Amino acid sequence: MADYPDNYAYTREHEWVAVEGDIATVGVTDHAQQELGDVVFVELPEPGTTVEKGAPFGTIESVKAVSDLYAPLSGEVTEVHDQLIEEPEVANTDPHGAGWMIRIRMRDAAELEDLMSAESYLEFVKE
Repeated sequence: MADYPDNYAYTREHEWVAVEGDIATVGVTDHAQQELGDVVFVELPEPGTTVEKGAPFGTIESVKAVSDLYAPLSGEVTEVHDQLIEEPEVANTDPHGAGWMIRIRMRDAAELEDLMSAESYLEFVKE
């Protein structure tokens, strides 16, 4: 079982969020990458794009399926992980670290209250 960092927050759509100041780094969870299988393509928004909580911000494609990526928070995309576009397999090998996807300048930190702790997320995926 992969390590689910306690200082991250998690969504029901299997994204994780790490917050530093008003910037939230977003990626897919280890559970998500295991379910997807080998990731072969990632489509991410351009920096400067506004994302809305719960709305798709990109797609992740594996040998099995294409899935939407959902914004866990509203705000402006400040950075996109370009390496992931060149090497999408990093989403499989290091989903909670080097496999991050985008950074968002949060519009409303209160939205974090809707996300799950690592413990809650692990219970959720067991169901």
